[in-house]
Amino acid sequence: MPLTILRVQKEPFDTAVETAPLMAGRGDIGAVVTFTGLCRDDGGSLAALEIEHYPGMAEEEIGRVVADACARWPLEGVLVIHRCGVIRPGEPIVLVATTSLHRREAFAAAEFLMDYLKTRAPFWKKQHGDGPQSGDWVEAKAADDAAAEKWGG
Repeated sequence: MPLTILRVQKEPFDTAVETAPLMAGRGDIGAVVTFTGLCRDDGGSLAALEIEHYPGMAEEEIGRVVADACARWPLEGVLVIHRCGVIRPGEPIVLVATTSLHRREAFAAAEFLMDYLKTRAPFWKKQHGDGPQSGDWVEAKAADDAAAEKWGG
């Protein structure tokens, strides 16, 4: 099993600091792919996004999908950090990083993990702001579901 780092946390993160352990002392890694998802202001109407989860359950479920990614691609390391609590526009929400000997595997695994996190991870998002959706829970998007379908069950 590759080096795996999984966390759900309230605090913002620094991508460079968080991904450093995946590469420390490794001269064999040929690719590091990172994705950082940010909170958007939705045209100025979103003041914050509130993300809720069930502690323990979310981490376990993410771990299961990370294990699936490791079974599909020859990865050397995987990092997933997902924030919870109140997140303001411009702040990071999620960080996914994958390392492998070659880029194709790292890119595919990172995309697979993000598609899972967008569609099936046990997080619930509520919008706060001036728009008509303020106070509403964020609904799943058909485009995200379609993207996730390409990976199978």
